[in-house]
Amino acid sequence: MTPDALARAVRDVLVALVADGHLPGPVPDDVVIERPRSKEHGDYATPVALTLAKSAGVPPRSVAELIAGGLAAQPGIASAEVAGPGFVNIRLAADAQGALAGQIVESGIAYGENDALAGVRVNVEFISANPTGPIHLGHARWAAVGDAIARVLAAAGADVAREFYINDRGVQMDRFGASVTAVAQGRPVPEDGYHGAYIADLAAAIVAAEPQILDLPDDDQRRAFREAAYVRQMDQQKAVLDLFRTHFDVWYSERTLHDTGAVERALDRLRAQGHVFEADGATWLRTTDFGDDKDRVLIKADGELTYFASDTAYYVDKRIRGFDVALYLLGADHHGYVSRLRAIAACAGDDMDRNVEVLIGQLVTMMRGGEEFRMSKRAGMMVTLEDLIEEVGVDAARYSLIRYPVDSPLSLDLDLLTQRTNDNPVFYVQYAHARIASVLRNAGELGIDWRSRGYDPALLDHEREGDLLLALADYPAAVTAAAELREPHRIPRYLESLATAYHRFYDSCRVLPRGDEPVEPRHVARLWLCAATLQVLANGLGLCGVSAPDRM
Repeated sequence: MTPDALARAVRDVLVALVADGHLPGPVPDDVVIERPRSKEHGDYATPVALTLAKSAGVPPRSVAELIAGGLAAQPGIASAEVAGPGFVNIRLAADAQGALAGQIVESGIAYGENDALAGVRVNVEFISANPTGPIHLGHARWAAVGDAIARVLAAAGADVAREFYINDRGVQMDRFGASVTAVAQGRPVPEDGYHGAYIADLAAAIVAAEPQILDLPDDDQRRAFREAAYVRQMDQQKAVLDLFRTHFDVWYSERTLHDTGAVERALDRLRAQGHVFEADGATWLRTTDFGDDKDRVLIKADGELTYFASDTAYYVDKRIRGFDVALYLLGADHHGYVSRLRAIAACAGDDMDRNVEVLIGQLVTMMRGGEEFRMSKRAGMMVTLEDLIEEVGVDAARYSLIRYPVDSPLSLDLDLLTQRTNDNPVFYVQYAHARIASVLRNAGELGIDWRSRGYDPALLDHEREGDLLLALADYPAAVTAAAELREPHRIPRYLESLATAYHRFYDSCRVLPRGDEPVEPRHVARLWLCAATLQVLANGLGLCGVSAPDRM
């Protein structure tokens, strides 16, 4: 029995109490189910009596006694007792707890998925690196976390689009083209250009593919190098992101935003809302009406569009495309964008508390032997995502980047992440999966077809079995919380607690018969429990984009 199922059972009791005139109602739509701090207080507890007591006009404990009495008669409830000022502590019957293992095995990959966000269309924009260099360590965090957020949102029923915004317009593109051109011509890179070794690689590849490019007039040559380098650099970014298991549904070009008239459409919408004004020869958006620290220029006095105009048009375009929520994942140096983007939404006539969300990710550092790797894109000393993958692998990199809240700085210990010990969190979780897979393989080698044998969930009555079942029951709530709070780090932390519960169970409960011992129904029940745990570990790792190995 999951917490959700128990909440429904409590609500059914409340409905019956109201119908019989014991409580005045109304029955709350949501019933809180908690895990007590001490196991002595039961498997679950609910404070719903404290909430209802005031409207009922009776002491909370009296309401709790009514609820406890009704619950005790419910199937799957071993006991329900009143505690403290009005809590109801609940113990599940072994068969009700154990039935969950069968439900998980039958549900397979669908276990944990829900419809909490059904009908909500979410655009998740993350990374958004300039196409002027490789994906670096600063982008890597969002490459993992943004993808994980999209995965948990989809698991909670949302309609999700992963979007990469290509910053392919502006002065940085000209500097990029000038840098590649200079190297191809054998000249020094301009001081304000890009100096990484990859610039020389791009120049050599372009000249090899298009030797006639060096015969073009200077302006045409710079444009040709810029465009050819742009295409090649984007291909490189896409390739390394594919390797990292981060895939985008939409690659949205800033140039396209301007070329398709999206900017003009956005300005028309903002004018219709009454928040555009003219001053000092420029066109402004009155964002101070909605919490921004100053109004923002859309069109300069010389007629040039600002970067803010692009940001505004991009948001409006997302809403025109039908997304209910525009979720932006931005770097640590973009704090000023939060109030700006919220104000854009409000100026466009939207609800800035619902239609736009901004997450700010803090910096990532990489350590080896107690020393930090330092990076600088233009100086060519950056740590790239490709470097990270080569050092620790995709699984360890993704898991470690997702494992922590994004609003806290993160230091990756390369020495730890390459260890095959329980101190390495991803190894610890993956080893639990591999260990269970080994148990199930051994069962097959012994000729135990546990799926076809009778499964008696009531036999899972050992304390460690109960602990493991309770941990399995927590998974759907972990998925929902990760999605609704945009906190995918809840999934790896949950998986680690589940792995611990499994290891404790395995150390206390013999799963397979020894020697010539006959196969007992309890062995079969424990194999179902093992298979259920294997499935949940695989499901959770899948939400992180991390593999679930059968052997390690």
